[in-house]
Amino acid sequence: MYRKFVKISLILVYLVIVAGAVVRMTGSGMGCPDWPKCFGYYIPPTEISELEFQPNRDYNKGQVIIVGQSLKVAVEDFKTSAEYQSSNWEDYEKHDYAIFNPTHTWVEYINRLLGALAGLAVLVMALLSFKKFSLKKRIPILSWLCVLMMGFQAWLGATVVYSVLAPAKITIHMIMALVIVAVLLYLLKISSEKESNKFKTKSFQLLLSFAVILTLIQVVMGTQVRQFVDEQIRSFGYDARSMWLSDPNTMFYVHRSFSILVLLVNLALWWQNRKFGLNLHRINIVIALILLEVATGVAMYNFDFPYLSQPLHLVIASLLFGFQFYLLMESIYATEKIKKL
Repeated sequence: MYRKFVKISLILVYLVIVAGAVVRMTGSGMGCPDWPKCFGYYIPPTEISELEFQPNRDYNKGQVIIVGQSLKVAVEDFKTSAEYQSSNWEDYEKHDYAIFNPTHTWVEYINRLLGALAGLAVLVMALLSFKKFSLKKRIPILSWLCVLMMGFQAWLGATVVYSVLAPAKITIHMIMALVIVAVLLYLLKISSEKESNKFKTKSFQLLLSFAVILTLIQVVMGTQVRQFVDEQIRSFGYDARSMWLSDPNTMFYVHRSFSILVLLVNLALWWQNRKFGLNLHRINIVIALILLEVATGVAMYNFDFPYLSQPLHLVIASLLFGFQFYLLMESIYATEKIKKL
């Protein structure tokens, strides 16, 4: 049962990453300008009329309305009179963003809902981990560490909203998601009682560790490129896709060239695995993911960001990191060591 919830947690965390990629693609990051509620509601509004002042209506403390170009928050439970009275409301102090777009709101809300489900799954996993204490003490310790990391990730999500999508905080938010993925994959591996038929070499492990680091660096650079694209979108609009990368910055070229190094290192791993019979078959998936990653990157640059190419690019990078990390765990915990290459 424990391993089942590790897998469920892992799937849900990846779904959160997918949802986050869709949020960025659609520009829905501020769809819910407050946190953890959305415009002061647990279930967000669908029409702007729900966020406009309404006479003779009951409001609860913390509910939000839009007045002019600002968010107003109910200071207490009350019923409105025929006219708007400023004494019943206070300004939302975290930021001054006050735009309602129902599509953006619900895209962001689904992202948060998946995050809450992932957090719940991780909590159940942690509770079940106590049964594994006699097997390996690391399992419950790391399981509860995962709970803390999910809480920290939720807090990071709030800071991203409060900062009105500050690029540095988005990058940290993404890296933290990959750290959680890594811990869950490690727990999945060490909680298995099956014997491995894999083989290992020191050189392969070192090269694979280097490959994992390269992927993380590539992801960080990718978020910087995405920041540049976001700035271009703000300048030219969503309809001017051909202009988004018409004059790329230096980071774009570094990110693109770095992908060649990533591919070459992983091809070297594929060659070692094949030549020395290490039986680490997931390296084939890694190579396929890298080729898909390159393909989506080429499509975005040469074909003006085809539909879903942006979220696919991010999701494939996340999957690549996950498969590389689990491959590293397989190599480390392989039963037999090949000493001579």
